[in-house]
Amino acid sequence: MSDRPTGADRMRLFGILTSPWLAQGCYALAKLGLPDLMAAGPRPAAELAASAGLDERALHRMLRALAAAGLLREDTPGCFGLTAVTQPLRSDVFGSSRDTAIIFGEEVFRSFAEVVSTLRTGQPAFEKVYGQPFYDYLGANPVAARTFGTAMGRAGVPAVLSGCDFAGLGTVVDVGGGDGGLLATVLRAQPQARGVLVDLPAAAAQAKERLARAGLDGRVDFVEASFFDAMPAGADVYVLCRVLHNWPDGDAVRLLRRIREAIPPGGRVIVIEDLVQPATGQDPGQDGGQAPGATGAATAGLPGAEIMDLLILLMLSGCDRSEPEYTGLLGQAGFGVTAVRPPPHGRSVESAIEAVPA
Repeated sequence: MSDRPTGADRMRLFGILTSPWLAQGCYALAKLGLPDLMAAGPRPAAELAASAGLDERALHRMLRALAAAGLLREDTPGCFGLTAVTQPLRSDVFGSSRDTAIIFGEEVFRSFAEVVSTLRTGQPAFEKVYGQPFYDYLGANPVAARTFGTAMGRAGVPAVLSGCDFAGLGTVVDVGGGDGGLLATVLRAQPQARGVLVDLPAAAAQAKERLARAGLDGRVDFVEASFFDAMPAGADVYVLCRVLHNWPDGDAVRLLRRIREAIPPGGRVIVIEDLVQPATGQDPGQDGGQAPGATGAATAGLPGAEIMDLLILLMLSGCDRSEPEYTGLLGQAGFGVTAVRPPPHGRSVESAIEAVPA
């Protein structure tokens, strides 16, 4: 196979290099609420500009570019509507991606502009751009914290949770529980159980709203603090869902040790994360074109796990890890792994690691 690039290769590279422009166009749509204005159908650019308080000519040029890329419809000249790809940017649709588009277009986009700094130093570019770690930034910026919390909540509860045994559960602690979606799922399935959600005040406020709407708020206690500073004792199960990959090894072990101090004999900890898989050595062009070491993300229609780990690299100090690496962290904190539950085929990428006090 020749390594000499063809015209098609150059055009593909050009498409990749210009894709951030389209992504920022989608961010602008979401930020300005334009998809909601187009919810009932296509509208003239002049009407959209007047409704949103925008410059008509500038808006028309951006909408025209997004339509040329297939992200909007322009069935009538100057009249634009959503496509299936941009419908999720509406705020009122199930599984809305509006808040994800906003945080990707603001904090994430600015961090990726400093990717070279991360590659030179190994430190998150976010801290260079914003002058503080990501979670400190959220603590000082409630609007960004709410956007982030909503975006994470839209990711849904990992399918692997259904394979975990919660029968007869007394109390479950959701460590870093976000908007309470996972806790709601467990409590609905186990009507005898109570829950405790541990997270920062902004996330806890969103969780209170969600759990109240579900009629579950009377069965949940809230610990509005950093999980490094406060860990409820005596629960049957402690769940860490998409939490440990945000932290470097030392902090991950420190958090697990806090749980080890709080957990009673017979208690369990469940870690839900995407597990890094060993490279297969397979050519990316073989077997459907899936890249070496790729997880099931591609088949599930999700961003590749490796791409999401790149996001963590730029924004936080943690990383995705392999099963042996998580087992090692649990061992350092005084836990022994009892089960590793793989993700249901084609439905998600996260696995569940269950452990008990050693």
